[in-house]
Amino acid sequence: MPDFPGVTHVALTVTDLGRSRPWYQELFGVPPVIDEDTGPFHHVVWLLGSQTLVGIHQFPDPHGSEPFDERRPGLDHLAFACANRAELEQWESKLNALGIENGGIVDAPYGSGLSFRDPDNIALEFFAPPG
Repeated sequence: MPDFPGVTHVALTVTDLGRSRPWYQELFGVPPVIDEDTGPFHHVVWLLGSQTLVGIHQFPDPHGSEPFDERRPGLDHLAFACANRAELEQWESKLNALGIENGGIVDAPYGSGLSFRDPDNIALEFFAPPG
């Protein structure tokens, strides 16, 4: 059996692409590689690094209108890898410059995290290993 494969893409459902697309565009700092209406949903997708795709989807028939809550079954949060704490500090500065509220850097024995939320309250994080 081969090694378990890495993650190739993540898709997050949002309520309003008109609001979320520019927010993610500012955060990622690169244009999307896909922006299409497939019929069942419209998605916008960014290539981060050389192998990971992160997309946002909007469905024409949403099921509910409550904001994201990590306490419900499903996604808890999405974390983006930082090489070290210094890189994490750079992301904290960028979030602050973009006016994105965040929890500040929190250090723990297993690493350091910087938590923030998107316009739909989806929990996101930058994370660096300890050391």
